Amino acid sequence: MSADHASDDDSPDGPRAGIPTNVDAPARALDAAAYLEGLMAAGGAGDTLSSGFPSLDSLLGGGLRRGDLVVLGGDVGSGKSALALAMALRVAEQGGSVALFSGELSGERLLERALAVQGRAAIDDLRHGRLGDEAYASVASAALTMRQHPMLLSHMPPNGLPGLSDLLIEHLGLDLLVVDPLQSLARGALVMEEELAQVVRDLKGMAVRRDCAVLLVSHLAVPVRERSDPRPRLDDFGALGALRQLADVVLALYREELYETSRDVEGAAEIHVLKQRSGGTGYADLYFYKRWLRFEDMVEPDR
Repeated sequence: MSADHASDDDSPDGPRAGIPTNVDAPARALDAAAYLEGLMAAGGAGDTLSSGFPSLDSLLGGGLRRGDLVVLGGDVGSGKSALALAMALRVAEQGGSVALFSGELSGERLLERALAVQGRAAIDDLRHGRLGDEAYASVASAALTMRQHPMLLSHMPPNGLPGLSDLLIEHLGLDLLVVDPLQSLARGALVMEEELAQVVRDLKGMAVRRDCAVLLVSHLAVPVRERSDPRPRLDDFGALGALRQLADVVLALYREELYETSRDVEGAAEIHVLKQRSGGTGYADLYFYKRWLRFEDMVEPDR
């Protein structure tokens, strides 16, 4: 059985807390009364993963939902990859099974970034092995925590989505899959935008079949720096409209200091919910520590 066709029943824990699952099951009429009874007995659907950012979770009704395709976009240099990595690390810390595939970094580089983020250390200092005693203690503590809550960090396989599915065969109980960025999955078989649109459809199908949340990082399809308001809009996402149409949630990252040079906006960031299939839109304030590549929630910071 391929990884993206694995049912939740294949995982060691089986179906969650009395909530009926229908992954790869034959099409049949659902019993609404039985579903409601199981829902109430379990104290909720149990399908939500905290992003690790309380203000964002509040906008999303609790966090990222299994079965959802969540798209995260932003301008070049806005920190999309750093935010996606932060979410992945925080889901893993909560005991979730997480896999992150990058088309731009190797597994070792991802681990290096993760240690810098979690240990609050300058990545250049970490890279060159010149950490002071306090910084070393902080990074060492982060490393131990990551050992206790491991996650799969890997470069994107050369054959794209099929290879990614093959690599996930050993991760049947996956809670969160992070793909960064969408554009790295293009293999040149079709016109770029057509191929990306098909990849988006396939990733949405994978989220449903594997009963996991898929966080998909994407570059914007249009330049935004020349606009009077460079905050990303839903129409800025490309792939022939597949991103805005098929995604359950569309998030846009905006950092004001990329466009304003005054010091009073240094680190200021906004995460916008541009689309939410089962909820409203809005935004939350974040803070970005550029030196550590670390985002924090402005309302409930973890410092």
